[in-house]
Amino acid sequence: MTRLALHSRLIPGTEEAYELEHARVWPELITAMHTAGISDWSIWRSGRDLFHLVVTDDFEAAVAYLRNDPTDQRWQQHMSQFVEGFAENPEGVAGQSLRHVWTMSEQTD
Repeated sequence: MTRLALHSRLIPGTEEAYELEHARVWPELITAMHTAGISDWSIWRSGRDLFHLVVTDDFEAAVAYLRNDPTDQRWQQHMSQFVEGFAENPEGVAGQSLRHVWTMSEQTD
């Protein structure tokens, strides 16, 4: 399993509405994400900035699968009223993941 972080940003004034939309994400979207190979996805918010932690075996394959999934397409269209988009990172997986710097449990000395 791989954990990777993503960063996205909300459209000003949509913070509360975004959180309400995530109080209960569509069950069919969760099913699609599991089918795509994503075992978990968490989101933290600081002001308009969203930080995502994704757990998957292959993020690029999961993104490719979801790009063609009708449920995810509807979800992305719906969420576009709240989210400006994901930050791009040419060094990251699928051009999106943040650069990993440090994990306490991985430090052995």
